[in-house]
Amino acid sequence: MRVVAIVGTSGSGKTTLIERLIPTLNARGLSVSTIKHAHGHPVELDTPGKDSHRHRLAGAAEVIVASDHGWARIAASPEPASLEYLVAQLRPVDVVLVEGFKQLAGLYRVEVFRGPGTPLALADAGISAVAAPRGVALSGYAGPTLPLEDIAAIAEFLLTS
Repeated sequence: MRVVAIVGTSGSGKTTLIERLIPTLNARGLSVSTIKHAHGHPVELDTPGKDSHRHRLAGAAEVIVASDHGWARIAASPEPASLEYLVAQLRPVDVVLVEGFKQLAGLYRVEVFRGPGTPLALADAGISAVAAPRGVALSGYAGPTLPLEDIAAIAEFLLTS
């Protein structure tokens, strides 16, 4: 599986880019899964008072909620799960798009930058490219730049670089 992180500051458009990349990659016949890193706050997918929430509060290590339309697994953990562990939990797919995990060395990362300010890539040589709207200045950045509006070009870069 090719694992690629889309990183950037809060509000930069990471989720929007991922939302646009998924159907573009699917149109190429590729299967895609995603992992979202929630920075610094607990993951809460359950509704207080519902049976699955009550199971977790009672101490279940994992709860699976299933319906005719899909299922979700909620796992309790005393420590954060590593990205490697999370990827291993996925069924095999062609591409895993990760939102966040911007501090992990060795992870192939593309930054979304809309300005103003300074791209993260200036201080992090591990970021492979910066995707920015046309006309946004990337002062001091000399690496690959991708037009944020051109989702096909970004997808191609993710698959071939």
